[in-house]
Formats: sequence, C-alpha cells, structure tokens
Amino acid sequence: MTQFRLRHLFAAGLLGTAMLATLEAQTATAPRPAVAATSQFPLTVDSIMRGPRLVGYPPTGLRWSGDGTRLYFEWQDRDEEESATWVVAADGSGLRRLSDEERRLAPPVTGQWDKARRRVLTAARGDIALIDTVAGTRTELTRMTGGESAPRWARNESHVTFVRDGGLYLVPLSGAGIQQIAESGPKTPDPKKTASQTALADEEASLLEHVRDAKRRRERDEARRDKDALPKLELRARQTASDLQLDPSGAFVWAVVTERPESAKTADVPDYVTESGYVGDLPGRTKVGDAQATVSLAILDLGQRKTTWVTLPDAGGTDKTPRELRWSMPVLSDDGAVALASVRSSDNKDRWLVRIDPATGTARVLDHLHDDAWVREGFGPGPSSYGWLPGSHRFWFTSERTGWMHLYTLDADAGGEPTALTSGDWETTDVASSTDRRTFFLTTTEVHPGERHLYAVGIDGGPHTRLTTMTGGNLGEVSPDGKTIGMVHSTGNAPPEVYVLPYGGASAATRVTTSPAAEWRAHRWLDPQVITFPSRDGKTLHARLYTPEMVGAKRHPSRPAVLFVHGAGYLQNAHKYWSSYYREYMFHHLLAARGYVVLDVDYRASAGYGRDWRTAIYRHMGGKDLDDIVDGAAWLAKTQKVDPKRIGLYGGSYGGFITLMAMFTTPDVFAAGAALRPVTDWAHYNHPYTANILNLPQADQEAYRRSSPIYFADGLKGALLICHGLVDVNVHAQDSIRLAQKLIELRKEHWELALYPVEDHGFEEATSWADEYKRILKLFENHLK
Repeated sequence: MTQFRLRHLFAAGLLGTAMLATLEAQTATAPRPAVAATSQFPLTVDSIMRGPRLVGYPPTGLRWSGDGTRLYFEWQDRDEEESATWVVAADGSGLRRLSDEERRLAPPVTGQWDKARRRVLTAARGDIALIDTVAGTRTELTRMTGGESAPRWARNESHVTFVRDGGLYLVPLSGAGIQQIAESGPKTPDPKKTASQTALADEEASLLEHVRDAKRRRERDEARRDKDALPKLELRARQTASDLQLDPSGAFVWAVVTERPESAKTADVPDYVTESGYVGDLPGRTKVGDAQATVSLAILDLGQRKTTWVTLPDAGGTDKTPRELRWSMPVLSDDGAVALASVRSSDNKDRWLVRIDPATGTARVLDHLHDDAWVREGFGPGPSSYGWLPGSHRFWFTSERTGWMHLYTLDADAGGEPTALTSGDWETTDVASSTDRRTFFLTTTEVHPGERHLYAVGIDGGPHTRLTTMTGGNLGEVSPDGKTIGMVHSTGNAPPEVYVLPYGGASAATRVTTSPAAEWRAHRWLDPQVITFPSRDGKTLHARLYTPEMVGAKRHPSRPAVLFVHGAGYLQNAHKYWSSYYREYMFHHLLAARGYVVLDVDYRASAGYGRDWRTAIYRHMGGKDLDDIVDGAAWLAKTQKVDPKRIGLYGGSYGGFITLMAMFTTPDVFAAGAALRPVTDWAHYNHPYTANILNLPQADQEAYRRSSPIYFADGLKGALLICHGLVDVNVHAQDSIRLAQKLIELRKEHWELALYPVEDHGFEEATSWADEYKRILKLFENHLK
C-alpha cells in the first residue's frame, strides 16, 4: 500500500495516528522490489515524460532538531501539488508527514541558529518568529502588515534584530517591546530659494525683532527634533538599504546598499496564454553590458550620526575613476572585534577578503584572488564561502588558488599565507561545521570526479576522515549531537532518497524514503557506465555511455549514434549519482532500445574538474567545448563502430547553443541536431553569467561574434530542430525567433521551429515535454537511420 493511500485512509478516519506512523515507516523502509528480467513498463516518450509523477520528487532541506533526535526534510508526494515537511527519528523509524500546525514548530529550511543550536530565527510571510526545536515552541516576534526580513541574534542572544522598510529594529526576548534603532532614506533637501527670496528674508530679519525671535525658536525646535530623531543612513535617490546589521558593540550599523541603474532597459517577456485573454508581460532582465545595479557597504555611527562608506584602496583604479566593487555584508568574529567581508570587482577578475575598520571605513586585504578569466568564489558569494573559527580571529575560506577548490584558514591579526586544510587534484564542493565549530564536514570529489562523499577534518587540519561509503552522491547533514548523519543519497539509476547513518559507520545506512512509482522501480534501468576518452589536446574527457547491448537490444543496421550536451551554469552530468536530466536519462534508454549508441560528455567548462577546465571557454564559447563534443563523435566512430555519417546531437540551454554551433561550424560531423531553448546570440543573454566568460560586448566584440551561432548560420547542412518556450524568462524566445529570421534570409530549408506557448526555460507540462521529445525522436529516426 502506498504512503499516499495510507494518508487518505488516515484522513477518512480509518487509521489511527500510531498505526499510520507504523505503516508509513514500514512502507518507506521496505526493501526495493527486485528488478525483473523483463517488465511491463512502457518505454515510450509519453510514459517517460511524466517526470516527477513517475520518478518522484527529490527530498530537500535536511535539518536536525536541536537535540539531534529528529531529522526534518521537505518532500512532495508524486500525486500532490505542493511539498510537505516530514520528520523521522534518528534511527530511521517513525517517518511521518507533519500537519500544518506541526510544520510551524519545525525548524525552517534556512534560519539563524543560536550558538547552542537549539533555537532558530526565521522570516516567514513577512514576520519574524523564534522556534525552540527542543521545547517544540514557536514565538511570533512580529505581527505587522509590513514585511520584516534578515533576523539576527544580538546582545548575547538576548535580543533579535530585523530589517523593515529600510529601518533596523531591535526586539528584546523579554517582551519589553520593539525599538527602532536606525532608519535609511534620501537626505531631506534644504528648500531652494531664489536670490530675490533670500534677499527679502534677510531684510525682514534685520528689520523686525519679531522675525528674528521666530527664526531663533524655529532653529531651536529643529535642533531638538534632530537630537531626538533616529540615526539615519542618508542615501541617494536610487539607493536602498537591502540589509542592515547591528555591530556587536552597539555603536555601529553595517548597511549593504544597492543602487539601481539609471538608464538600464529590461527585456520583458510577452505572455500569450492568460486568464484575462489579453497578452500580458512577464518581468524581464537586462542584457549583458547594460548598466547594472551597484552594491556598496556603509557604516552608520549611531552616536555621531555619521555615515562612512567603506573603501578598498588596494582595489586599483584612479581617484577620478575608482574601480567598481561589489560588497557583501561582513561577518563578525565571536568577540565582535573584527569584521570580515568579501569584495568582488565588477569585471569578475578579482576577489578580496578584507578586514574593515568601522571607525574609518578602510578595508585591509587579508586574501586576494585574481583570475585573468573570471574568479569563482567558493560556493557562491557571501558567508557560504568563508566564516570565523571559534574563540579567535582565525577564519576559514574556500579558494581556487591552486587551480582546485579547497579549504583554507588564516589569522586576521597576523596575516601572511593561508594554511591549506585540503589539497589535491579534486574539489571541495561544500563546507559545514559541527555545533562546537571545532570540526569541518566537507563534501568532496576526492574518490572520483563523479562521486560526492562526506568527510570530517579538524579546524587545525590533520587527516580527514571519510564518513560515507556508498557509491554515488552523498549529501550529508551531521546531527548537532554528532551521533547521526542525515543524508540524501542517489546512484546513477536510483533517484535521491533520505537515509540515516550512525556517525562513524558502525552500521549500515537505513533508507527512509521511496520516491519513484512501483512501475518505474520494476524496470531494469541502467546505472550508466562512466567512461573516459582522450581529447585532441591530450586531456581526459569523462562521459556516460549507453549502448543497445546494455539494454538487451541489437544495434540498428545503419549504426546511428546521438550525443547529448548538458546545460551549463557550472554543471556536471558524467557522474555516478542521479542526474537532474532524468528525463533525458530515460530517453537515452529508449534510443538505445531502438539501436542507437548514446554518449553524454562532460565537455570543457563542466563542473568538477578544476579551474583550468572551468575557464577553458573564456572569450570563446563554442571553441574547446565544441571540440570535445566533436572528439566524442570521433571516439564513437572509432571504438563503437557507429557510422560517422549518422551521428546526431541534442541539448538544452547551453546544450542547445552547442548543438547550433556544431550544426553550423562542423556541418560534416553531425547529420541532425535538436537545439532546445538555445542561446543564439550571447549579446542578448544576461549580464552575470555572460560577462564572466566573454567580458562586455561593447568592449570585446570579437569574443561575442565568434561565440554566437547566429553569425555562423550559413554553415547549416544537416537537419535542424529548434524548440523554445514562449514564456522563457531566462533565454528569451527572441533568441530562437531572431535565428529563424536569419535562416529564412539565408534561404535554408532543412530546419523547423517549435514554440511552446506556456513553457518557461524548464518545461513544466508533461504534454509539452512529450511533444518536444517526439519531435526529437522523429528527427533522429528520419535522418540517422
């Protein structure tokens, strides 16, 4: 009986709470049915494109109760519209779904924990709440119509601060009432007077005693109001304080200030299928190279009511043209004495970790990372990439300084060279710490570029201990008491599931969830073989390989092959855990069953292979990355005996872009290609991603032209399918429509364009997925066989 059915019996009053919990636990942890030699699963496009209704939704947001006895996570039933919060005991027993009221008492997915990791602050629906995860209580700290955000602990965790409408507020946990301690906004301008008005007022004051007395009273009252007014962070017209933090000393407020660009233009997206029947507009984005918002850091001295803007003298530039920088909110050392912040240049070439003097606003560089291509800052900007070690002025950070992402520590007082806690030709992909912050828990690729495992290492270095052993992906959360690991584990042919594992591996992991439908589990799905082959420049390429023999089929007499090109953004797909491209994974089974060989390559710029691999596409997308795809086609012809004249390729987003570049610039290699939601002209894509790799179009026109398929469309020889969602707010449908016009003007014939009226960048409707992949299958069947 499925958990979904059990919960309906419970709702109907046919099961009690205890019986429900017992049966759900038995259902969730029951052994997976043995894979039958043959199954009745229909391997058709319509069947596999059911998506999460078939394979299930992945559990996310693992977090522990403060005492480490309960593991919470978000999980959506295949047959329901929304995700729910679930809880399980540390030993894997008692899995159950929380009611709406219980969910309010559960620790949030993201929040601000206290030092004991018992209480947590959360911003929910515009209000601030405090949850005691051990006592099981929730205290609403605010209940106001405005939106409150950014809760933080203050004054030795006896108070809480939050931000509302550009102001910083303080809430004592004793219940004494909310106090506003600072505000922000534009400076009130002095009233402007003409020369004649000024002369007339001066004459009146010199002539009449009454006027002089009135002026003195007004100035006295204004001085009193200014003295009683809140300290104010004075901003310019287009500036807003996006985040405010009270310094532990209570003397300063740190402010991250965002300034909207004055003349930037956004490209809105038309929405044709609407409830009103009228064409609507979806909010768009700017295009690369247009004016962007700036992010500055300011310090408000509460006593002197003075605002100081933080500067970095070592950043380069000139006095007349200072270098544009993007600042993050500082993190404060345990004693509150040192403020540490990350600063990044707007051209993406430099990152500094700096120590800031709040009295002067001057930043001193502690660590500087430069990259002639572009800097990758840890796992994203902000505190996910750095933090303080306990009871000291030492801090940790992640860096690609050796060419691989690793973990380092450095003393903010002594300075000098950082100490490496990890090293080698592999990457650290995530960092967390124990409750006492004496141990790091690292997720790394040390075992294999295509695996993720959890390790423990002390803050002073030394050997690191591997905590997970199951092949695949292991994303773990260690309980606050250090006794249990809550983990999302997957393999190449098994979707992500929640497991619990005793810390130290004294016993095997216990599976908690079962996400896919029984019909899916009964089919013989491949654990994809990850192979390697050489590139033309002597590098080792990793790829997933699917052959007809692997699925019990025979090769088609015409010996066709297909290459799949994954998307980008910094992504990897030739790995040993579950792929976000699970529909494509099943589609590759379908192709193999029809006699195709399929190769899925981690081309240059894929994640997991270090800095040089990541930046190999700098100033030329469609260069070395496309070479790797072409080399994959040559490897198939040489080792898999496919017909080199019957090779096709397909992919979405960046994969769609590569497909177009392949069809246009290497037309004799690929007979057919399907480009899904492709970028066709990089000058029309967004700023953050594109400017990293190609610089700015107005400054590096050569890089944009040699990287954009629309400039090479005349090279098309084979059959081309282009598919695009009309409400794609990422890669706009305009990209494909402009390319279509170019192909028309070139009088090209062997191409077609399919538009999907209700689809964004990632399709949602099963019918759209099915229509798209039926077209792809038809393309390959007609042109590769």
